[in-house]
Amino acid sequence: MRVLTRLNTPPWRVVGCVLLMVAGGLLLWLPMHTQSALDDWAVELRAGGQPAQAIIYDRITKGRGRTTMYFRYDLGGRTYEQEVPCVEVCRSYGEKVRIWVNRSDPTDFVTDFDQLSGHRGRLQGGLGAAGFVALLLGALTTMSHVPWGRWLPRRRPPTRAREAAGSAFTGRSKHKRRAARRAGAVSRRHAGR
Repeated sequence: MRVLTRLNTPPWRVVGCVLLMVAGGLLLWLPMHTQSALDDWAVELRAGGQPAQAIIYDRITKGRGRTTMYFRYDLGGRTYEQEVPCVEVCRSYGEKVRIWVNRSDPTDFVTDFDQLSGHRGRLQGGLGAAGFVALLLGALTTMSHVPWGRWLPRRRPPTRAREAAGSAFTGRSKHKRRAARRAGAVSRRHAGR
């Protein structure tokens, strides 16, 4: 409680800032955790999935340059169609691609270039961006309530009034004091003429 009185801020405001930072940190962690889980799932599919051959029958580029490849493949006497976003690799129309299909869900597969079917992780990516903003906003708001001037006071340069009062130490070197005396003597001489 002493910290709150030092901050001179209502406690609900401090708690709100801390909660905003915690929520932002959790939302920022979510896409990283999701990507790690998707990478693990891709490795698991390649190891235990059913191999198949797919052909890219269409490729569409939508707004903001997002390209999607459409795969068609036969499995167990049925034909399946599924989309794969172009993330790092984007294959051309008509190319054949080796895939490994989930045995319990034939629409779930991983390609030979390690891309999973469907658009996975978009929602988590958006939440992660919102989390970054919330974390930054919470940190900046918290920092704005810290009385930096009280905890880290600025050094004030010595003033002429303090020097005239005869303070013990002014921080001037002998060279500067001599130059000031000479300037004073010269100005007195010119004033006397």
